[in-house]
Amino acid sequence: MIEITQLTKTFRKFKALDDISLHFERGQTISLLGPNGSGKTTLIKSILGLVIPGKGTIKINGAVIKDQWDYRSQIGYMPQIGRYPENMTIGQVIKMLKEIRKDCKRYDEELIEGFNIPAVQHKTMRSLSGGTRQKVSACLAFLFSPEIFILDEPTAGLDPVASELLKDKIIKERANGKLILITSHVLSDLDDITSHIVYLQEGKLLLYKTVEELKKVTGQEKLNKIIAAIMQKNHPKECLHYENNY
Repeated sequence: MIEITQLTKTFRKFKALDDISLHFERGQTISLLGPNGSGKTTLIKSILGLVIPGKGTIKINGAVIKDQWDYRSQIGYMPQIGRYPENMTIGQVIKMLKEIRKDCKRYDEELIEGFNIPAVQHKTMRSLSGGTRQKVSACLAFLFSPEIFILDEPTAGLDPVASELLKDKIIKERANGKLILITSHVLSDLDDITSHIVYLQEGKLLLYKTVEELKKVTGQEKLNKIIAAIMQKNHPKECLHYENNY
């Protein structure tokens, strides 16, 4: 579904992505992990067409995305910090985006109802707490029933109930054959929803494996312990070897 081949991006002397090759398929939930400055954001922005790589290609459903824009309608993007017209109400923002996306005939409003957005739709965006703004971003990412979701720190600022509701929605969409890419520094939030791990460091791909495979190699069940076992204890090198078998 998404095929990335030898992707390289340099900002002056800083190499943000260094010859990255990945292949993501439907029905996967990919957690993009790595320290700050590892290349996660650059990779996401490259897929979204917001960053132009210096080398390499990205294909979505077999088509190269360079100089193309229509493919973006297949992606639901939830930014880490949602920025919206501050004087507009929640209801107006949702209505405006529906009017812009005239190609969409079926809306997914499950999160809108689950988060009880109609009760606060009269509030302006400037008046919202961080958690409520995050709920709006989640609702908009899922609203147009895309085939691919890119969720950047999706549970940041959410209360426990809202966080679990969002995770349940992610699991449901994965079961429906959607592809979900998630970045998060809170690894405990990724337990039970992640099928594959991509680990980047200094722009290089260190790891692309299934969670089940990593559990067997490390003997750990929780994601934070799995990553700690691999990165801190220098687990067997075969665990870090990238194999694009998925």
